[in-house]
Amino acid sequence: MTDNSPDYELADRMALSTADQVKAIGHPLRTAILQLLHERAATITELAVAVDRPKSTIAHHVGVLSRNGLLQVVRTRKVRAIEERFYGRTARMFHVTAEPSPAGEEMPGDFNDFEVAARESATAFEQRKLWGFIRHARISEDQASQFWDRMAELVDEFDRTPRSGDTVYGFAIGIYPTDHPRLPTAE
Repeated sequence: MTDNSPDYELADRMALSTADQVKAIGHPLRTAILQLLHERAATITELAVAVDRPKSTIAHHVGVLSRNGLLQVVRTRKVRAIEERFYGRTARMFHVTAEPSPAGEEMPGDFNDFEVAARESATAFEQRKLWGFIRHARISEDQASQFWDRMAELVDEFDRTPRSGDTVYGFAIGIYPTDHPRLPTAE
């Protein structure tokens, strides 16, 4: 498969270990900005046009992402007397680490990728264009961890897929413990 790297250098993965980093990616507009920068570096103006928001709003959100180490200036160019900055992601994939943060801060309890996916997929569901499965299985924590590793590989493949076509597709995947009912132990 062809690598779909953006037009700038970035790490493969970055662990988000502070509450501020997790809060930064929890905002829908900042998530959209991060997604746009998967393809190439962009200026505040280009991002504002893409999401149809004022440049001041985008500048604020880019600032939040930059302060938290999720974005960086990857190049500049002179336009008349002004230096235009192009922003890029610091990593292809961000993941929230289960490790405690260096400052011992609590991770926000309201961060939920599936809430974002549910909101984004509502129209696709109504149009019968949503592909999805939900399954339950009683497995060990080690087996769940093995499934997670395989899912992370699939997410990485999705991220690296060359951009083409006119439709942007969302991709949500996860594994989580539930209180789903289970049969009593057989006698």
